[in-house]
Amino acid sequence: MAELDDIWDRIRRSAGEPFSTSTGLPFTYRVPGNYLRVERDGREINRSLSRTNFENATRSMPAAKPSELKRSQGSAYTWAILMDQRIRRGDW
Repeated sequence: MAELDDIWDRIRRSAGEPFSTSTGLPFTYRVPGNYLRVERDGREINRSLSRTNFENATRSMPAAKPSELKRSQGSAYTWAILMDQRIRRGDW
């Protein structure tokens, strides 16, 4: 498994690129610090996902679906980001 610093770096470098949830909902995000902000339909949603959130969710990877990330905030977005090949790169 990759180190969290490497995973977080991949997440930061992929900011602004298109992602989609397991149900096909498109979104992007930005990373202004040790958290990210999700944007959908050109609007930022009222949700910040911390680096710690991703650290905790990484322990559950690979997860077949977002509901398997029971302790994660914004599990639909967290799962979509962590399961994307740009982020996981075959590490899980």
